[in-house]
Amino acid sequence: MPSNQNPLGALPARFRRQRVLIVGCGDVGLRTAGQLGAPKRQRVRLLALTSSPERVRLLRACGITPLQGNLDDAASLKRLAGIAHRVIHLAPPPSERRGQSDRDPRSLALVRVLRLRTPPQVVVYGSTTGVYGDCAGQRVDETWPVKPHTPRAQRRVDAEKLMRFLGRSGVRVSVLRIPGIYAPDREGGTPRERLLKGTPVLVSKEDVYTNHIHANDLARACAAALWRGKPQRVVNVTDDTDLKMGDYFDLAAGLYGLPKPPRMARSDANVALPLMLLSFMNESRRLDNTRMKQELKIRLRYPHVRDGLSLQGQLL
Repeated sequence: MPSNQNPLGALPARFRRQRVLIVGCGDVGLRTAGQLGAPKRQRVRLLALTSSPERVRLLRACGITPLQGNLDDAASLKRLAGIAHRVIHLAPPPSERRGQSDRDPRSLALVRVLRLRTPPQVVVYGSTTGVYGDCAGQRVDETWPVKPHTPRAQRRVDAEKLMRFLGRSGVRVSVLRIPGIYAPDREGGTPRERLLKGTPVLVSKEDVYTNHIHANDLARACAAALWRGKPQRVVNVTDDTDLKMGDYFDLAAGLYGLPKPPRMARSDANVALPLMLLSFMNESRRLDNTRMKQELKIRLRYPHVRDGLSLQGQLL
């Protein structure tokens, strides 16, 4: 007999499903949706915010209910108020913001609408490990202070603060700090194109440590955080690889049968390479993923980039 104390107890099962809203349902969002919709998993109803009418058909084909709206137009988000029990926020901040380059107006607009009516039970936010800034190659866990060096990372720090503010409303917030995402079946998801261009890397003594996560393992972490994440918790989502950037490209070159990239002194790179590329060469850190494994119970399917780069057409 259904309990009179449980307002959902007397409803059919289809109405008792948890509604999960994905904001920023790109490649990783679709992979996460695949995890959540997999057989024998927690039964959920999947929804996704999209600003692209052309994407509606794809979302429906993936079993996701599309909700049209735009994070850059706060008025278009009103229908999101109270619509979901759990939210995965993967939308990046705008690339440029006049006057306030360190703020994320998209996350602000989302937080404001989620606080209306009944807030969600859980929000998972996909941030970046760039918030740590340069750590001189040190091993970095989630207690390491943030020190963003770029406007892009500063906007992520602002978004994290907004998520913590949302947590004061009783929402269980998980912040996932994500390094470089790769996968052979992801657009631009391998170093192959860069290797073909012959883009230089730094000489070994001046090189920086880099961190990665396979897109499928990231999707599994996003799904796990919805159910296992601890309240107001930051988690590094990264694999076990411990490589400098140049060694990473050398490894990929060997796997793909391509020439290794040329090595270049930092003084020459500062003149020859684009600023965006240089920004990644100016930060060195080795991420600790203990919390991801212990709290989210993630067993990496691709613990080393060698495992992921050498396989083609991987599916969830």
